[in-house]
Amino acid sequence: MTSSKSSLEPPGTSREGSVGQTEQPDPPKHSRRTVLAAVGAFALLGTATTVLGGSLLNPPSSTEDGDFSGETLEFLIPLASGGGTDTWARFIGTELTNYVPGRPGFAPVNEAGGEGILGTNRFARSAKTDGTELLVGTASTVVPWVLGRSAVKYSFEDLKPVVVNGTGGVIYARAEAGVAGLQDLINRDTPLEFGGISATGLDITTLVAFDLLEADVTSTFGFEGRGPVNLALQRGEIDVDYQTTSAYASAVAGIAKEGKAVVLMSFGQLNDAGEVIRDPNFPDVPTVAEAYETLHGKKPSGEKYEAYKTLLGLTYTYQKGLWVPQETPENAYRLLRESSEKLGTDPGFQEKASKVLGGYPLVADSGVADRVRDAYTVSSSVRSYVTGLLADKYNIHVE
Repeated sequence: MTSSKSSLEPPGTSREGSVGQTEQPDPPKHSRRTVLAAVGAFALLGTATTVLGGSLLNPPSSTEDGDFSGETLEFLIPLASGGGTDTWARFIGTELTNYVPGRPGFAPVNEAGGEGILGTNRFARSAKTDGTELLVGTASTVVPWVLGRSAVKYSFEDLKPVVVNGTGGVIYARAEAGVAGLQDLINRDTPLEFGGISATGLDITTLVAFDLLEADVTSTFGFEGRGPVNLALQRGEIDVDYQTTSAYASAVAGIAKEGKAVVLMSFGQLNDAGEVIRDPNFPDVPTVAEAYETLHGKKPSGEKYEAYKTLLGLTYTYQKGLWVPQETPENAYRLLRESSEKLGTDPGFQEKASKVLGGYPLVADSGVADRVRDAYTVSSSVRSYVTGLLADKYNIHVE
């Protein structure tokens, strides 16, 4: 019998394996000093990670250094291409990238569905927080949030505005319906008929205005756009309509000049103090608040007026905007906001943007986040009043 070599032979002694190959020597054992040094190194790394907030393992975003070079700004547009919001977003994005240091690329991404809810839900769920992904917000996505629709999984309280842009509009009526001025909105024998698209969309601000004024107005919904509503008014099928500033010249100015329509009031704008003031595009037209005073002999106040002011801010004064997640690093956010501010104050841009922005400024000053946060703070009483109005007067129950 052949005896095998003892397993206690010193390291480096060669021996034959079962396949006839010379085995490699066993590796040297770590000394106690080597082990302790390795343990100490890992302990030091763990301490540094704790002290530095994990920055060793999670380095700062590359957008925090004041340079977006090599990056791409992706705009999530939660509506279909070709509409007003899409046109606005693509125009702003194309211009803004020229003002952001490093001149990043621009990638508009349309994710339509559910009246803008689906795309906005996705952004809230998975958007990057380094400043390279921005949400395009608009009244279409704000109103469902205000109404507390169950499909809405986002909250504007979890987002931060980079830049906002407003619009305005007027409420007008058909002269042949017996309307010569504001007084003809109340104490009527026959109610006026309003033409709407959807009571749970931008129309909601007008419906709240009618309720505030105690106007004798009933409503028909289902029109495909404000253009068809305007044509229906000219045909005598409805009596009252509203048009936004961008459509005023083509839809309202002509028939008003001919005496076929009467401009009754503008929605107005919210100032920095949250009060309703005249729209700069309609300086000679009274606001809804002024119309109330004319009709009722006192200034508006109370639940209905608070609801109107809230919706005015959300759907008109701050109708469109770019938003980033609240977790976006402050340096990256500030760079985007300041770049937007430079864009908005550039005379060349203002001239180029007159048609797209409708004469309303891009707002991105240092106080924009605070003002917009206040405007987007919707009280439970306002939500309750609006949903109650829809249910009681229009038999629309929000789900």
